[in-house]
Amino acid sequence: MANLKCLIVDDEPLALDILETYIQRIDSLELVARCNNAIEAFNLIQQKEIDLLFLDIQMPKLTGIDFLKNINNPPKVVFTTAYRDYALEGYELDAVDYLLKPISFERFLRAVNKVSQMNNPTPTVATIPTTSTIDNSGYDQAFIYLKADKKMIKFLLKDILYIESLKDYVRVKTAHKEVVAYQKISYLEEKLPENKFLRVHRSFIVAIDKVEAFSATTIEINGKEIPIGRNYKNVVLKVLNQNNLLGES
Repeated sequence: MANLKCLIVDDEPLALDILETYIQRIDSLELVARCNNAIEAFNLIQQKEIDLLFLDIQMPKLTGIDFLKNINNPPKVVFTTAYRDYALEGYELDAVDYLLKPISFERFLRAVNKVSQMNNPTPTVATIPTTSTIDNSGYDQAFIYLKADKKMIKFLLKDILYIESLKDYVRVKTAHKEVVAYQKISYLEEKLPENKFLRVHRSFIVAIDKVEAFSATTIEINGKEIPIGRNYKNVVLKVLNQNNLLGES
């Protein structure tokens, strides 16, 4: 399936830059243009195909609300604003989502996910070995499929360094690539072999054999420092053969 063609409309240069950066991180999104006022956007939307509009509300000359009211067959819209007061009116205009500034990448992902589900309601599928342990010979060939950019991407389990939760998404990091996929970390925790992977924080699962260094509060993998959650600390240190050897931080 084709990428979603996006247009950003905002009178704040910083907001435009942030949203452009977020869009560039997601392979399924394609930035067509960015406009600093609604009139410019109105002219552009007549000329180009736009699937998704990130629209500020409080802008000079024409507000985002009035702009949307005057578009025939508008694209899907995600409002981006610093004001809560317009939320009800925004949803009455069938906006997909309403993001309050400052907008985090995680919240941005949730909005994009809503759009993706509207376009493609097929659920994400992950294929993972069902056994809780895998011997070394089998582990070399074991793999997982995760859905990203409307396709299933294969990861050999032995290549995964760590997995980071981004709400309804996960970031899977290997030595050679980093992919953001639609899946919950809790599902992966249940499916990944427990003798190879360890949940060290509510937001992180790490490959045990990839841990390069650790303390009572952090783990280091491939130069990245990953926190050890308080509720996970005893189990983590026990697995890493350091239980009761490191003092409280």
